[in-house]
Amino acid sequence: MMHLSAAKALKGVARTACAALALAIGLATAVPQLSERAEAAEITVTHWGVLMYGAPYAVAMEKGYYRDAGVDVTGVITSKGGGTTMRNVMAAGLPYGEVALSAVVAAINQGVDLKIVHTGVKTTGEILWVTLPDSPIQSVADLSGQKVAFTNPKSVTDMLITMMADKHGLEMDLVAAGGLGAGLTMLNEGAVVAAPIMDPVWARLQDRYRPVFQIKDELPRMTQTVGVTTSQFLEEEADTVKALVEARRKGVEFVYANPEETAQIVAKHYEMDPDLALRAIRNLIELNYWGTGEFDIEAMDNLIDGLRIIDEVDGDVDWDKYVHDAFVQ
Repeated sequence: MMHLSAAKALKGVARTACAALALAIGLATAVPQLSERAEAAEITVTHWGVLMYGAPYAVAMEKGYYRDAGVDVTGVITSKGGGTTMRNVMAAGLPYGEVALSAVVAAINQGVDLKIVHTGVKTTGEILWVTLPDSPIQSVADLSGQKVAFTNPKSVTDMLITMMADKHGLEMDLVAAGGLGAGLTMLNEGAVVAAPIMDPVWARLQDRYRPVFQIKDELPRMTQTVGVTTSQFLEEEADTVKALVEARRKGVEFVYANPEETAQIVAKHYEMDPDLALRAIRNLIELNYWGTGEFDIEAMDNLIDGLRIIDEVDGDVDWDKYVHDAFVQ
């Protein structure tokens, strides 16, 4: 019944992420030089086509920002995990991508030689837990002793709900639902009293549920994703990495300045309804969701604090060893 069971379930999260990431990155040296793949370069972005991390990349491709910078990025590859998929991602494209900061830290702790070259999503604040409109659950305190869903033991929702239980001194019966949709199904069927949701799912279903709490109101700002490459690739192809960072920055700036056109672009690349895309983009703009690349060390340290709560990090991370900020100043 105690929330600490979820923390134990997370013990293998960082190590699993590290294994996949390390396996993928180990293939970087087998990737051809840029000049040989310039016509078909692909990058990787976590949860591309599902969550909104990828909006700036869709814009950068559509508006020609990569091509203008000298790198012809023709597509984005993603996966939900697994060694085979990660091998395919890294072998097919550049050894560069936007991934969860927690996975990068896990890989660093295992000795993988990485460099973080920009921040991606600046917050976890878009994530919220919802209940049914007629539910007696009105606040976080009402979750004490109740069944509360998170997605799975390898997700950010697991860490966040554990942090919430720790912050409020609550004992929840945390249930791994297996995904956002599965959690909402459990909520609809009365198997749990609250479940997590985020955009663009929240934008589509916000009339069906009532928020219990939103992370932006409860927990400090935490950097969610970062752009990462190998130290070797950064050393050998610094101009390419700089071009990738710059094109993404332009994509982010376009998102904030042109949400309507961005929605059309995202709808095309994500195969999503444009009105839904626009609703999600507007929700996220209010949170200042996408960063242009500059590092927020405090927000990165806050993420480490979360990992420390679940005993996945011992001590601090020396960001000076792993952050390469020359392209975002």
